[in-house]
Amino acid sequence: MAGIREESGQRGGRLAGRVALVTGASRGIGAAVARCFAAEGAHCVLVARTVGALEEVDDQVRALGGSATLVPLDLREFDKIDQMGAALYERFGRLDILVGNAGHLGSLGPMSHQDPKVFQQVIETNLLANWRLIRAMEPLLKLAPAGRALFTGCAAGREPIAYWSAYAVSKAALEMMVHVWAAELTKTNVRVGLVDPGPVATKLRRTAFPGEDQAIMAQPDEIASLFLDRVLV
Repeated sequence: MAGIREESGQRGGRLAGRVALVTGASRGIGAAVARCFAAEGAHCVLVARTVGALEEVDDQVRALGGSATLVPLDLREFDKIDQMGAALYERFGRLDILVGNAGHLGSLGPMSHQDPKVFQQVIETNLLANWRLIRAMEPLLKLAPAGRALFTGCAAGREPIAYWSAYAVSKAALEMMVHVWAAELTKTNVRVGLVDPGPVATKLRRTAFPGEDQAIMAQPDEIASLFLDRVLV
């Protein structure tokens, strides 16, 4: 499988022996979840577009005694998601945990003023890429003793807020897609859910609310346990 650097790490912890795929893993919530899972013994497959940022997270994971495989990938290259699924099967034979966290804010403003290319990018990243992950990873999750899939939700997808445009649309569709998929898997060993961490100090949040003081907000590492709690159930 395409990877920059792999290291063997600790075997103990509540996620010892599990393989966890995390998207949007180069910063913010995704990086925090990666550190949290790695500290609990999971081997993390970290997906993001930026090689340098992934390597920084890998250094942090290794400092915690964990291990990772780095996959530099733009999730809008949908065929490569399928290739990643095949490579995971060849390498690990299963996938224990999927965290669909990657997100794109796009442009905030009136719905009728949106640039079509930007609108499409948001839908592709926040919705269609996650559908392709579902399509590619469901068979691998079913091969795990207790497959778990989590996606990062947002209040913008559940209540209409003016000017949130493509982001709100994509999050609303994502949440319904996840609920439908969860209903389909009730008789399997796979459990699927959404995690809405609320306001968190991330780059996306800073872009949307440039006037906020992020120093007094919840930090990504402080909310990573929300994801851990859900995969341990």
